[in-house]
Amino acid sequence: MTTPIASISEEHIVQFLTSTPGFFERHAEVLASVQLVSVHGARAVSLQERQAEMLREKIRGLEQRIMEMLRNGSENATIAHKVHQWSGALLQVKDPFDLPQTMVHGLRTLLDVPQAAVRVWNVAAPYADAPFTRDASEDVRTFTSSLTLPFCGPNLGFEPAGWLTQEADRPAQSLALLPLRACAMDVPSPAFGLLVLGAQDPQRFDATMGTDFLARMAELASAALLRLM
Repeated sequence: MTTPIASISEEHIVQFLTSTPGFFERHAEVLASVQLVSVHGARAVSLQERQAEMLREKIRGLEQRIMEMLRNGSENATIAHKVHQWSGALLQVKDPFDLPQTMVHGLRTLLDVPQAAVRVWNVAAPYADAPFTRDASEDVRTFTSSLTLPFCGPNLGFEPAGWLTQEADRPAQSLALLPLRACAMDVPSPAFGLLVLGAQDPQRFDATMGTDFLARMAELASAALLRLM
C-alpha cells in the first residue's frame, strides 16, 4: 500500500535515503539541484559545497585540537625538565638542615613559583628548633594528614598561607598545598609536613588544574625530607 505524500515525514525520507545508498547515483540531477544556505552568509550553495564547508570546519577544529595537544605536550616536557633539575638539586644537599631552604629556593628559581614555604614536624632532635619546624599547629597537622591529593584553590585564609614571604599589600591569591608523607600520595598515612606554593595570580593554582605534577613533586620532597625525621 502506498503511503500518502502528506503523511511522509522527514524521518521517512532519512530512512529511505539511508537504506537506499544508490539513489543519488541513479538520480544525480536531484543531488546537483539541491541548494542550501551557507553558514557564511545568506547565499545559496550546492550540497557539495556545503559538505566541503563542513569538512573545512571539521579540519579547522582538528587542527586546533592538535595544536593544543602539541602546546600541552611542550609545556609538560618543560615542567618535567624543571622538576628533574629540582630533584637533582635536592640530591646534592649534604647537610639535611639545608634541605628545606634548598627546596624552597629551587621552587622559586627553577619552577617559577612566586612564593613557597615548607614546614615539617616530628623531626629528629638535632632539627627540633629549626625555623622549618615552627608555626604548624595541631589543626594544620590534622588537616594535612586528611589530604589525599594536593589542594589547589583560592587563598581562603588558610593558616599555612601565613608561612609565605609576602608583601604586605600583595598576599597570595591562590595556593597549592602539598602534603608530605613517608608513603606515596595514594597510600593513607599521617603527614609529617606540608609544602605550600602561592601566587598573586588567582588562576595560577586553580581548583580545576591537574595535580599529577604536584603529586610527584610532593613525593620527591617527602623522600628528600625524610632525612630530617
